[in-house]
Amino acid sequence: MNLVRIRSGGQSGVDRAALDAAIASSIPYAGWCPKGGWAEDFPKPPGLLAKYKNLRATPSALPEQRTAWNVRDSTATLVLVNGADTPSKGTEFTRLCADLIFERPFLWCDFSSTNAEDTILIWLADISLVTRKIELNIAGPRESESPGIYAAAHGFLCKLFSDLQSR
Repeated sequence: MNLVRIRSGGQSGVDRAALDAAIASSIPYAGWCPKGGWAEDFPKPPGLLAKYKNLRATPSALPEQRTAWNVRDSTATLVLVNGADTPSKGTEFTRLCADLIFERPFLWCDFSSTNAEDTILIWLADISLVTRKIELNIAGPRESESPGIYAAAHGFLCKLFSDLQSR
């Protein structure tokens, strides 16, 4: 399997963990963020764009455009949640974009479960049978919706990426 790039919108929480884990693992990253580089912890321009040079701003400041474009421009979308997180409006919109609008492979995964990594690896292997190169969009709750999710997701993703690269 050839994971060629991680895509994410850079919002605090899982999105940001995906970008930082990709950078730490030397995996290329890209993604769309709202106009002005907006994120809940980077509210003023240039926002995220000052820290993440491979992100691009959408024409709209609405986060829904960022979400839709990241799903559209990826091979598959992985949503990571931690335990009993209640799905947010944004996370549900990600699922809608993947399932109904762009018809991309989609996996909703509780990364705190004991078989989470195996589930993701099997899912990615199945996708790689259809397409050799995978650009993986990673999304999930914001830090404000699920306190501590950034650190937990970052650790999980660093291990996942390391295991992917050793295959």
